[in-house]
Amino acid sequence: MNWTLPEILPPCAETFRRAQARQAQLTKPPGSLGQLEGLALRLVAMQASERPVLERVWISVFAADHGVAEAGVSAFPQAVTREMCRNFVRGGAAISVLARQIGAALEVVDVGVIEPLEPGAGIVDARVGSGTFNFTQGPAMSGTQLDRALAAGAEAAARAAGFGAQLFIGGEMGIANTTSATALACALLGIEPERLAGPGTGLDDAGVRHKREVIETALWLHSPAGCGPLEILCRLGGFEIAALTGAYLSAAAASIPVLVDGFIASVAALLAVRLQPGCADWLIYAHRSAEPGHRLILEAVRAEPVVDLAMRLGEGSGAAVAVPLLRAACALHNEMATFAEAGVSSA
Repeated sequence: MNWTLPEILPPCAETFRRAQARQAQLTKPPGSLGQLEGLALRLVAMQASERPVLERVWISVFAADHGVAEAGVSAFPQAVTREMCRNFVRGGAAISVLARQIGAALEVVDVGVIEPLEPGAGIVDARVGSGTFNFTQGPAMSGTQLDRALAAGAEAAARAAGFGAQLFIGGEMGIANTTSATALACALLGIEPERLAGPGTGLDDAGVRHKREVIETALWLHSPAGCGPLEILCRLGGFEIAALTGAYLSAAAASIPVLVDGFIASVAALLAVRLQPGCADWLIYAHRSAEPGHRLILEAVRAEPVVDLAMRLGEGSGAAVAVPLLRAACALHNEMATFAEAGVSSA
């Protein structure tokens, strides 16, 4: 491994304290805005500004194929990865619609789709290979490939920083990537596949059982107990999951708040936090996915998501849906009057 973990500094504690004191004087009973209050204070500290704003949002959707797809763990054929990437840039996918709704910049990063995406606006070529190797037969990727995938994520975070992003969202696309994410989660948390494996793209009960068996085979083969996060990622991961991990670490190092999407994105976040615990201070979890394993991941990172809408699409869609709530939190914090300003008697 040649990729160097970036240094991550904590959010600004002094700005947090000043904003907390002001929030205690706003014209409302303490705590009456629930999670919106805490979200505003976290964004204050992340942006080192007592008036946080989220006008410039950057979304990178990382796409790659998975060798384990040949084991029949998805309800959709592998060709869908490439087809959906085309849909992203043509504006017809859920994340495309949501990016327009919130005025976000959207890019698709080809980290390893089997057949390369056609060059064009909105597509970044960061290919590591033509899909990972089937991890039921050997490691999913080489150390060199892992280096390059992590770097592809770091480069996306650098583009976000150059854009002046005030919020980074990472999405993913890759048929069979819930199988990879579940295997990673099992290895990282020491939890059996029976508790983590879910329907992904829509598997029936028999399909979920088969998926679980495939993951059990991989865990038996790789014996990940005692392995570090990077070794686990190398053996069981996907290129896009590695890129998400690199993006989260590098966005945090650049002091850009990160809004984490659902199950797969949260597994990448867990990897990032295991590698650099300070990264946790820069991560806001957008939603609780309907994928059953997501609850256990959120518990592991001690996160309370912004919303729970039973979504499980991926692409960064759940995170994009949560952006208006974060903007509302900022607006309430910035624009509400204090008791003194409004001439209202305090408690």
